[in-house]
Amino acid sequence: MKYKIDIVRIRENSIQLNGWVIGKTPESKPVFLVLDENRQQMEIRYVPTRRDDVSQIYYKKIYDRDFGFDIQFPYERGRSYWLLIRCDGRTKKIRFNEELIAKRSSVAHKRMEKIRDMMNMETVHVALEFGKEHGLKALFLKSKHKLQGIDNDYEYAEWYDLTKPAAEELARQRAEDWPDGLLLSIVMPVYKAPEEFLRVMLDSLLKQTYSRWELCIADGSPKGESAAKLVEAYAAEDPRIRYRALGRNGGISENTNAAIADARGDYLVLADQDDAMPEHALYEIAKAVREHPDCDVIYSDEDKMDMDGGALFDPHFKPDFNPDLLCSVNYICHQFVVKRELIERIGGFRQEYDGAQDYDLILRCTEAAKGIYHIPKVLYHWRCHQGSTASNPQSKLYAFEAGARAIMDHYARLGIPAEKVEKGVDYGIYHTRFAVQGSPLVSVVIPNKDHTADLDLCVRSLLTRCTYRNLEIVVVENNSTDPQTFAYYEKLQKEFAQVRVVRWEREFNFSAINNFGVRHTNGDYLLFLNNDIEPIAPDFIEEMLGFCQRDDVGAVGARLLYQDDTIQHAGVVVGFGGIAGHTFIGLHEAENSYFHRAMCAQDYSAVTAACMMSRRTVFDAAGGFSEELAVAFNDIDYCMKVRKLGKLVVYAPYAKLYHYESKSRGLEDTPEKVARFNREVAKFAKKWPDILRDGDPYYNPNLTLRKSNFALRDLLKEKIGEPYPMPEEIRRLMEEETECPGNR
Repeated sequence: MKYKIDIVRIRENSIQLNGWVIGKTPESKPVFLVLDENRQQMEIRYVPTRRDDVSQIYYKKIYDRDFGFDIQFPYERGRSYWLLIRCDGRTKKIRFNEELIAKRSSVAHKRMEKIRDMMNMETVHVALEFGKEHGLKALFLKSKHKLQGIDNDYEYAEWYDLTKPAAEELARQRAEDWPDGLLLSIVMPVYKAPEEFLRVMLDSLLKQTYSRWELCIADGSPKGESAAKLVEAYAAEDPRIRYRALGRNGGISENTNAAIADARGDYLVLADQDDAMPEHALYEIAKAVREHPDCDVIYSDEDKMDMDGGALFDPHFKPDFNPDLLCSVNYICHQFVVKRELIERIGGFRQEYDGAQDYDLILRCTEAAKGIYHIPKVLYHWRCHQGSTASNPQSKLYAFEAGARAIMDHYARLGIPAEKVEKGVDYGIYHTRFAVQGSPLVSVVIPNKDHTADLDLCVRSLLTRCTYRNLEIVVVENNSTDPQTFAYYEKLQKEFAQVRVVRWEREFNFSAINNFGVRHTNGDYLLFLNNDIEPIAPDFIEEMLGFCQRDDVGAVGARLLYQDDTIQHAGVVVGFGGIAGHTFIGLHEAENSYFHRAMCAQDYSAVTAACMMSRRTVFDAAGGFSEELAVAFNDIDYCMKVRKLGKLVVYAPYAKLYHYESKSRGLEDTPEKVARFNREVAKFAKKWPDILRDGDPYYNPNLTLRKSNFALRDLLKEKIGEPYPMPEEIRRLMEEETECPGNR
């Protein structure tokens, strides 16, 4: 027998336990008893729960068994109790009293628990499989990052308690006058609802600080298993709750449409039967509608709660509307709010997409919406097993396939030529392969100073290992000093007719050098590359070109790795470190990033020009690279200009290359170079003050700007809603700038 108690919690006059037990075989059945101090058996509330992660790890497959448990029993402070677990003829006895529970709740104990968790057989099994697939170096890095995570600034539950509205704020919300009388309709399909879970959702609605709402329930449960008795008891106390028994189960889409048909509100709020909303959820939605009347789609951040509803974990802090991320994963999910008129216009849920019916609906709503607004606050608690990371892929297959069809249909409606949508890093994460239109000439611009071995590897791999053939390569010679470099140029141009070397004979200026190189190109698409780049994915150009050919896209970046297979670039967040920085630096490519963001195609405010593609027409409209930024942030500035044209900047994770990191130019390691770097940072900050003040829309104000791993914001060092403090030297240089160089 193996077992683990994940959570122990005292609640008023009861103890709640959450964990799992397994025996020698999946058929083994555990028995639970609780004894008091007098060794008398007590009555307990026992709820079996699924733990597919445990089944996968110990039995190597998913069984239709409940290996988890939620147990609750009466508790009197100062007394001791024993939980007895019997399985396969063995008995384990665990003691509980106030002192032991308090010890389990301490920060030091939680850290030790985390370390112990990492040393158990589950972790060993997962680690061995990871090491076998990705190598010892990757396993070492992953283990190092896990250990570092133990000392994160906050546990999420603690962070949530510190940031949620105080009692005074909730009272103010309840007293607020709403003259417009906005009615919110919560629509909820119900099917064989567990009573204890449905009660939690209903109670969470009754506690809302905004009172102008109605709940429309459509119950598709078979006779004798409906929620009628429970809901009608609530409705007798509160007429805002409306219930309809459907008499048959039409599936999730048909049942939800029935609830929508009963709605009378201006906006629909989608909810599930076993989840919950914090008290201020509907207030924040109503406030967003009032402040953004043109928005007919609204969504919020969300988190998860454990099966007994007592612990919150795994928060999902989302970006503002990100269409390419939405085509990679249904990141919007909960809380989702839509104007009733829009739902009626597009036709509601569609049964043929059951399993991904919400994904299909969200895609169609966002296509047709006049405005989309993101509330960067957790307004929805999604019930699930804490720690249930493993899953049965086959059980998800139908939902995955429905989601892929929904995405393909979305592209078809928008006129975007997609070849196929396939599985990404996991089920529920999608990778779109776009159809390249024709075979346009792609002009590759590579600045170079000496370092011919790096340049040769870059050019040769482009022309001999990559699958896209219609290329021209313009090498911009930049003040090389080694005579062998020029001999190499002659040899290279003789060997490859697609290569041309042009000479830049002024001082180093990255922006001017690239602009100069562009003037010597002929292609409709420009690919800017550093000379220390080596492709890994042979089709990286097709991956980038597929995005770049879209009219709504202005620039595309790639996933760049260091030589040790850790991430060098996976998109740029403006505000990291005060100005801008790359996401997920140092994470091994095989590690899971925050909600798999490193492996999701998505829109960012910027990408690095170490490997960046742009249409020539967009490059010309943006005015090329800004030459007053000779060294620093010129690529970020270019992307900001592209976005100002109304175009998207896309990160393409399957366009994968090595970047050996600035070998040619060297480091900013002299006082003169540091001073120049700081002056250019100040110019950038003065040129784009809005995003530095208001925050990057493709990030989230609840996440830190001090690290690149999307960790929670440090409440002591970074006040939520305020940017990361800019270094004093940069502030001084900004003030010294007599005039802004303008958005050239």
